[in-house]
Amino acid sequence: MPSQIPPRKTAPAHHIRQSHGSVLGLETSCDETAAAILDTQGRVLSNIISSQHDVHRPFGGVVPELASRSHIQTIEAVTRSALDHARLQWPDIGSIAVTQGPGLAGALLVGLSYAKGLAYALRIPLVGVSHLEGHIASAWMDDPSFPTTCAVLVVSGGHTHLYRTSLDGHYHLLGRTWDDAAGEAFDKGAQMLGLDHPGGPALDRLAQSGDPHRIRFPRSYVNRAGLDFSFSGLKTSLLYYLQDRKGHATAPEQADIAAGYQEAIVEVLVNRAFQAVHESGVTALAVVGGVSANSRLRALLAERAAAEGIQLSLPALDYCTDNAAMIAAAGRMALMRGRVTPLDCEAISDLELPVC
Repeated sequence: MPSQIPPRKTAPAHHIRQSHGSVLGLETSCDETAAAILDTQGRVLSNIISSQHDVHRPFGGVVPELASRSHIQTIEAVTRSALDHARLQWPDIGSIAVTQGPGLAGALLVGLSYAKGLAYALRIPLVGVSHLEGHIASAWMDDPSFPTTCAVLVVSGGHTHLYRTSLDGHYHLLGRTWDDAAGEAFDKGAQMLGLDHPGGPALDRLAQSGDPHRIRFPRSYVNRAGLDFSFSGLKTSLLYYLQDRKGHATAPEQADIAAGYQEAIVEVLVNRAFQAVHESGVTALAVVGGVSANSRLRALLAERAAAEGIQLSLPALDYCTDNAAMIAAAGRMALMRGRVTPLDCEAISDLELPVC
């Protein structure tokens, strides 16, 4: 069973000095080494990301051991760059937020260990946050006035979850995928089409020159009365379609295939998201995570939100994919609620949000 965030304890008082400075965020859950700094008002002073795409491209996907090694090699330089871009020094940092999970165990351990060492040396609070908390926090980074009670669709390579958030910061799980996440469906589809890594953005680019209605792939809703997802059958459908074509598709046909496959994913995401809005009785929707950068998804969401009078939050592209600014934002909100993580905490690869 996935693990939930363990109860927070307060670290020994003699260790932590009073926190008045900026928040340093660190993110190493998968194949991005990232560091960011937010000031005391939550404004982003720096947001540095070191990508490992070139490391993993020859393998067509993320290799955990290589990801961990790359994090070790780059985390100090990335953090130093974040300080330099923010024009700050170590004494200006008042707290550290770090991704505690979910993610690749070895990759998480690199960031968490580095954050622990900094927190101990600087005598400042440490807060471990869920990667999902970070994605959710990105909904308010550009618009702090966006309603805190809303429906949130978290859609990425590893997650497709629907939540209802509340004023007190609690998360109510409304639905989730039964099998593959939408981002995984994008990546596997791109791989079947022979596209470059990372697959999701490559498929999006190809689909932009295709007709999304020429080739129709199945839409899976699991149970139409519920809010869960399933994308494994869609992948199988694409596989059989390509096998029938025996690889003899022209460039325009390839684009149409990509567009039709993409449409089958985003149509389900949009329909489920707005179903969650109506069933939850809210008037605002946030869509966050790496897949929220998809151009077709953003267009359909904006069109539907405008037609139905729903307030929509789509993070800037810099905050959609894995980044440390969202981790710092989530950590800042957690610290404001009095949450501090002890230095003997562990990385939790299957960490889940605490829901009620």
